[in-house]
Amino acid sequence: MSKKTVWFEVEENETLDNCLERMREQGYMAMGRKEEPVFEEIDGKPIPVKQIVKFKGVKMDN
Repeated sequence: MSKKTVWFEVEENETLDNCLERMREQGYMAMGRKEEPVFEEIDGKPIPVKQIVKFKGVKMDN
């Protein structure tokens, strides 16, 4: 049986816990996490400016 998965991105002014709660409210459970760095070029060099965090959500059976 295949389960539906959706990636949830932690919003700009949201905590990790807030994102996880939002997932639960929509019927998903976190089954993975990934982080992606965001770079900005300053003086010709890539400088990390922030980190994007995403949770892999799997639809829960009720």
